[in-house]
Amino acid sequence: MMDHMTVMEERALPQPPPATPRSRLAELEVIRELAYEGPGPGASDQQHARGKLTARERVELLLDEGSFTEIEALRRHRATGFGLEARRPYTDGVVTGWGTVHGRTVFVYAHDFRIFGGALGEAHAAKIHKVMDLALAAGAPLVSLNDGAGARIQEGVSALAGYGGIFTRNVAASGVLPQISVMLGPCAGGAAYSPALTDFVFMVRGISQMFITGPDVVKAVTGEQVTHDGLGGADVHAAVSGVAAAAYDDEASCLEDVRHLLSLLPSNNRELPPHEIPSDDPERRCDALLDLVPAEPNQAYDMRRVIEEVVDDGDFFEVQPAWAANLVCALARLDGHVVGVVANQPSATAGVLDIAASEKGARFVQFCDAFNIPLVTLVDVPGFLPGVGQEHAGIIRHGAKLLYAYCNATVPRISLVLRKAYGGAYIVMDSRSIGADLALAWPTNEIAVMGAEGAANVVFRREIAAADDPEAVRARRIAEYKSELMHPYYAAERGLVDDVIDPRDTRTVLIRSFAALRAKHADLPSRKHGNQPV
Repeated sequence: MMDHMTVMEERALPQPPPATPRSRLAELEVIRELAYEGPGPGASDQQHARGKLTARERVELLLDEGSFTEIEALRRHRATGFGLEARRPYTDGVVTGWGTVHGRTVFVYAHDFRIFGGALGEAHAAKIHKVMDLALAAGAPLVSLNDGAGARIQEGVSALAGYGGIFTRNVAASGVLPQISVMLGPCAGGAAYSPALTDFVFMVRGISQMFITGPDVVKAVTGEQVTHDGLGGADVHAAVSGVAAAAYDDEASCLEDVRHLLSLLPSNNRELPPHEIPSDDPERRCDALLDLVPAEPNQAYDMRRVIEEVVDDGDFFEVQPAWAANLVCALARLDGHVVGVVANQPSATAGVLDIAASEKGARFVQFCDAFNIPLVTLVDVPGFLPGVGQEHAGIIRHGAKLLYAYCNATVPRISLVLRKAYGGAYIVMDSRSIGADLALAWPTNEIAVMGAEGAANVVFRREIAAADDPEAVRARRIAEYKSELMHPYYAAERGLVDDVIDPRDTRTVLIRSFAALRAKHADLPSRKHGNQPV
C-alpha cells in the first residue's frame, strides 16, 4: 500500500515543461556563450596582463571581418583523474575553424592559453587533426596560432600521440598547402617540431619562445644560465638559428604580415599564385639602377634597393631578413604576377655564400618550386666563404642543398648577373648550366673561375716570382686575364649567357621573359623522391 501511495504521490508532483525548439535553442546559446568566454572575464584579463591577446581576438585579426566559422566549439575532454573530472571546459583549449583572408579561404587553429595553459590533450589534438584534414581536403592554407604549454601531463601518452598526429599531417601537407605557424606564446619540447615542419614561422618579441629544453634543464645539464628569451626568443630565432621568418614588436603587425604573405601565395600546389592588376607600368625603365650598382666589383651596395627598383611599386616581402643576411630571399610581383627573388647581398660579407645562406636559399627555392612561383636570381657573388670553420661544419654538404634545390626546380627560372660571378658559387646561383631557362647579364658582369688577381697569382706564379719587377708583371697579367677571360661578352659568346642587357631595361626584360615562360612544363624522371643532402 505504501509503495502504491509513493508512486501516486510522485505522479502528482509538478513535472518540468517539455522541451521545445525555442528552449533548446536558448540552452545552446548559453553553452555557446560559455564556450566563447572560456574560464571567464578574469582569465581574459590575465591574458591581456601578460601582453597577449586571446585566441579569438587573434583569429579576428588574422581573418577578414565576420568571416570566421568555428567548428567543435562544444568539444570537451573525457579524461578523469588528477583533477580533470571537475574541469571540463568547452573547446578544450583550442579554437578551430576557417574564414577568409583577402577573400580566399584559410583554415586556422588557435591555442587558448586561458584553458589549461593551452596544453594539448586528446580532445584538443583531435580538433587540430580535424581542421588539418579539412584544409588538406579543401586545398586551402593552414595557419596555426601557437600559445600552449606543451602536452597535457594529466592525459599522459594520449597527449603525446596527439602531437604525432599533428606532425604526420604537417608532413602530408608539405608542398601541398602553404602552412604558416605564428608563435604567440611558449612552445617547448616536442611541440616545437610542428612549427619547424611548416613553411614559415612568425614570432613576436617578449611573448614568443621556442626551445626543445628550457633554461632550467640547460642549467642542470650544462651549467649555462640563460633566460627564456635568450634561449629561444623571437630575435634569437630570427637572427641566430634561422627558425623564424621574421620577428615583430606586437601581435597586430605580425598578423598583418601573415595576411600579406598569404596574399602572395596560391591556395595549394595545383594553383598559380594570385594575380593582381598592376598599377606599375610594365615598360617602366629603371634609370636609378645605373647609379645603384657601382662598376667596381669590390664596392658594396644594398641589393634590396635593386629589387625595390625592379618589382611592382617597389613592394616585396623579404623572408628571414635578419638571418644569413648575405643572401636576400623575397616574394614580389612583376606585372602583377608573383615571383620569388633570390639575390646575393654585397653589403653583408660581400655577398659570399656560406652555410647559412645556402640553407636559406635552398629552403626558399624549394618552397617557390612547390607552389608554382617563378624564380629570378640576381647574382653578384665572389664565391663560397673560405675557412676552416666552414669546411669542418660541412659547407660542401650544405652548399649542395642550394645546388640541389635549383637543379630540381621546374618553375620558370631566370638568372641575371649584375657584376661578379666567380667559381662554384656562379654555378650554384642558378647558372645556365644547371637549368636556368634564361641567363642574362649586365655590361658590368665578370664571370670567371675566380677574380683576376687570384687567377693571375695562380696561373702566373712562377713568372711573377722570377721577374725583376714582380708587381709590374702581376699587374700586366691581371689586365690580360680581365680583357681576355672576364670581359662582359665572354660568356655570351659561348652561349652561357642569353643576352647582355641595359640595366635600365631589367624590369621590362624580366616581365616579357616570364610571360613567355608562363606555360612552361617540365617532366622529371619517375622516382619516389630524390635523396637531397640534408
